[in-house]
Amino acid sequence: MKHTDAHHPGQSDPAPARLTRRSFAGLAALGATGLALASPGSASAAAAPAPRRSVVLVHGAYADGSCWADVIGRLQAAGVEVASVQNPLTSLADDVAATRRELDLQPGRTVLVGHSYGGSVISEAGVHPAVDSLVYLSARAPLAGEDYPALTAKFPTAPASSGLVFRNGFGQLTENAFMNDFANGVPTAKAKVLYAAQGRVAQDLFSTKTTAAAWESKPSSYVITTADRTTAPELQRFVAARMKARTTVIASGHLSFLTHPDTVTRVILDAVHRP
Repeated sequence: MKHTDAHHPGQSDPAPARLTRRSFAGLAALGATGLALASPGSASAAAAPAPRRSVVLVHGAYADGSCWADVIGRLQAAGVEVASVQNPLTSLADDVAATRRELDLQPGRTVLVGHSYGGSVISEAGVHPAVDSLVYLSARAPLAGEDYPALTAKFPTAPASSGLVFRNGFGQLTENAFMNDFANGVPTAKAKVLYAAQGRVAQDLFSTKTTAAAWESKPSSYVITTADRTTAPELQRFVAARMKARTTVIASGHLSFLTHPDTVTRVILDAVHRP
């Protein structure tokens, strides 16, 4: 199923009240903990509601776990238990290990969400038994063992890549690339804070191959951002179609969780509500 959001790049979502009104009814059903007991003498008790899902968020490169703050607040307001992973960005294995540690702490079924490079992390870590669905935001979605840089080269080159500079084995985006290409559409003051806090990435981070593709066996959703200057929208469309993912299209830059937090939260809640 494809959803299309009519917002334009840089245009923030309206107040979150619209989202929470839409979502509370379903969450109440999911969150009910009491069981409806059968009357004396009846053959069986009423069926118990499905267990509640928690949400684990996995950030991408040039970021940290705090980048999810706007979405975290909305999920919490909707009654969802949520955790944000702090990826060290020192290697894919280290980031997968950090995500698995967080998944180990979840009380039950979990929706695992990844942004950008975080899509590689959730594709690998998503085979964890706690995970029953995945959400990809402008994200990588590699096949197991796939040369993802080779796949990326088949699509238009995103402008942000020219601003990646490595020193002493770790890389970061220049201020110009970060502000204009990575954080396009984000208010300038907020983008400058994100630039100061950007995570440095290991030199081989993007070339390391995954050994699993959790999306091949678990329900997945994908958010395509059409004004993206970090991950080519054409590449996003290709991997979303390959995954047969439930797809939402947003007229946003790469950081849709900051420019369109209501829409992104709604996609995540749809996964939470999924039977």
